[in-house]
Amino acid sequence: MTWHAQAQPAAQPAAAGAMLLRPAAVFDGQELHAGWAVLVENDRITAAEPAAQISPPAGARTLDLPGLTLLPGLIEGHSHLLLHPYNETPWNDQVLLESQALRVARATVHAQRTLLAGFTTARDLGTEGAAYADVGLKQAIDKGIIPGPRLLVATRALVATGSYGPKLSVDEDVPQGAQEADGVDGIIRAVREQMGKGADVVKVYADYRWGPSASPQPTFSLEELTLIVQTARSAGRGVVAHASTPEGMRRAVLAGVETIEHGDEGTLEVFQLMKKRGVALCPTVAASDAIAQYKGWHNGQGPLPPRLQQKHLSMQAALKAGVTLALGGDVGVFAHGDNAREMELLVRDYGLTPLQVLRQATSGNAQIFHLADRGSIRPGLLADLVAVAGDPTQDVAAVRQVQLVMKGGVLYKQP
Repeated sequence: MTWHAQAQPAAQPAAAGAMLLRPAAVFDGQELHAGWAVLVENDRITAAEPAAQISPPAGARTLDLPGLTLLPGLIEGHSHLLLHPYNETPWNDQVLLESQALRVARATVHAQRTLLAGFTTARDLGTEGAAYADVGLKQAIDKGIIPGPRLLVATRALVATGSYGPKLSVDEDVPQGAQEADGVDGIIRAVREQMGKGADVVKVYADYRWGPSASPQPTFSLEELTLIVQTARSAGRGVVAHASTPEGMRRAVLAGVETIEHGDEGTLEVFQLMKKRGVALCPTVAASDAIAQYKGWHNGQGPLPPRLQQKHLSMQAALKAGVTLALGGDVGVFAHGDNAREMELLVRDYGLTPLQVLRQATSGNAQIFHLADRGSIRPGLLADLVAVAGDPTQDVAAVRQVQLVMKGGVLYKQP
């Protein structure tokens, strides 16, 4: 006898309708307000003010959140949903040996973990050999097929020929973790192709390791980088640049990119140029920390490895120059759902205050990424909200105590 079981669709969270959220305090993206409440109707915030001043509509549900702080949904500025921690599988092996189906299946779990960690938006900066799979992930989330954050995707990313990886024997040409492009015609075609396939942002590697064990060096010329920016900008897209060398950073800034990712060897002079040109830095200190630990270093035990010492020097220079910081950890190098690691390290090891990193993860990232409909709690914005135990403006570790997650008025997690 053959049984034909009828597959049952996964239960989808229900929309809130009208809901009054009454936490102990509301962090609106800039300041903390004790005694405030927030009214949500359908997918939008319609009121955010002292609780006594809000008159909810008839039939509105009230959700009391005693002891909790309500925040805007957090925004992850640098993630790779199609990667998983390098101590599980090396990057080369993920790109070369894992099928796209396997990587997408794993990424659906990553998306859910990211959302339940309180990050309702994520900028995903490259599929690392998985072609345009991030576009499909974004569509699946937007259609309600799988839970996950709102995504800004960069698809394949751009590299200069010969500068990226994997790098194996010189006798073999192997699939690369990003799209190679060079010169006027090649660059214009590649940028347009990625945008046409669904890229929200264009990512370029302004420097990288040319040889298997070489130190990073600039890749694209200033003229090539400028052409990338102009081509993307003409279609309403911004460009972000992976850059860790002073010269790679300088070229990218002069070309007009919107953010520099990593900036490990940045100098005071190049950070001052970034400040002058209005270019933000996404420092990804969590990825640097994770890679050092994979190589045997243990945080708090022994001296800092040279690369982390350099990271501290560059961050000191960036802070001295007053560069705007975006919040993003390069998640995928370490585990998805552990996104708060970047926030904690910036406070513990790099001297920022909890309030500074909370602003970066909410209203700050929203402004840098041109997301005018989120990042703050005020009427008219998307009802992307997170409630955490305690006061994260005083103790940033509170952001790990996520008790409620709402995205577009839909509750994905509640007390």
